[in-house]
Amino acid sequence: MSDRTVIVAAAIVDGEPPRVLAAQRAYPPELAGLWELPGGKVHAGEADLDALVRECREELGVDIAPGARLGGDVEIGPDLLLRVWWATLVAGEPQPLEHTSLRWLEHDELDEVPWLPSDAPVMAALRTSWPAAAGQ
Repeated sequence: MSDRTVIVAAAIVDGEPPRVLAAQRAYPPELAGLWELPGGKVHAGEADLDALVRECREELGVDIAPGARLGGDVEIGPDLLLRVWWATLVAGEPQPLEHTSLRWLEHDELDEVPWLPSDAPVMAALRTSWPAAAGQ
């Protein structure tokens, strides 16, 4: 597994009723306009959760507290592995620093945006574990 690039993402939950933060891709062109959970690549020698916190600072300008894993590892290509955690905001208001737009979605609004096809297993896990795991 050492030759795989790990991508980490956060299902950031806030509010009552709980809402999750979705981010609209600005690039690459073939993915622009689709939605994802915020996150990014784990750098060599970096722990997954450290990368997740760093990516949310870089992409959104916020500090998060990661919680439980959301689903298992998802293969999103021959050399890419996606790992997702529930998270809560600790500081800051999310800003679309690297995305076109951000949107808070309640459970019944999850289908209102076109998610990246690779996020389908994550969305399935999010739907089935909502809202119990979201409220941590």
